[in-house]
Amino acid sequence: MNAIDVRNVSIDLGSGAAKRRILGDVAFSVKPGESFGLVGESGSGKSTILRCIARLLTLWDGAIEMEGTSIKDMPFTDYCRMVQMVFQDPYGSLHPRQSIRTALQEPLRIHRMDRQLERMERALTDVGLDPAFLARYPHELSGGQRQRVAIARALILEPRILLLDEPTSALDVSVQAEVLNLLADLRTRRNLTYLFVSHDLAVIDHMCERLAVMQHGRVVEVMDRSVLSTGKASDPYARELIEASLAYDQAV
Repeated sequence: MNAIDVRNVSIDLGSGAAKRRILGDVAFSVKPGESFGLVGESGSGKSTILRCIARLLTLWDGAIEMEGTSIKDMPFTDYCRMVQMVFQDPYGSLHPRQSIRTALQEPLRIHRMDRQLERMERALTDVGLDPAFLARYPHELSGGQRQRVAIARALILEPRILLLDEPTSALDVSVQAEVLNLLADLRTRRNLTYLFVSHDLAVIDHMCERLAVMQHGRVVEVMDRSVLSTGKASDPYARELIEASLAYDQAV
């Protein structure tokens, strides 16, 4: 049984002559414990399908299952215990007027979990922050520290699946590697499944075993990570994307 199954997911906007397809029959699967990447240029649909999986978008056709159960049939509280999301902008995803304690305690309170202080302190420790950060506010933290808090909040309910929407693209280059290594370590220690969206093929190469290349709202090819080093993709667009990334890496 796969951790994530996406089958023929489509979104159409408008009607009649103005009807426009945003996603077209998107399909892929993610195995338990796997890190799977979604790549493509801006507007390719990778973040849109991630938002469908995260239940932030609901007007889609097709099927999305988590561990064999349709997300449309799952109680929202059960879904939140299984799946959490880390957003691109760590400052935008944290309320500026709420302390880190409030941000971490809210999901624990909603799900009526016990030992809340212990869980909050452990969550911060697991992402490399001191428990004293509970008293701070987002504006008192660096971008990397804010993203670590966002990761801690995602993990505090002990989910099995993380949806990662370009989690390092808003960070300084010097901090990106630290956060990526943290995510890799957490995945190993907690046996997590990752669905990782990024436009950066170097990040996907570092983090994922397999990936899907998207263009114009469709998956054009699913491939193993090894293809990224050879450039021998089957689809012309996927091959062009990889070749451009390899040329850029050689140039810098």
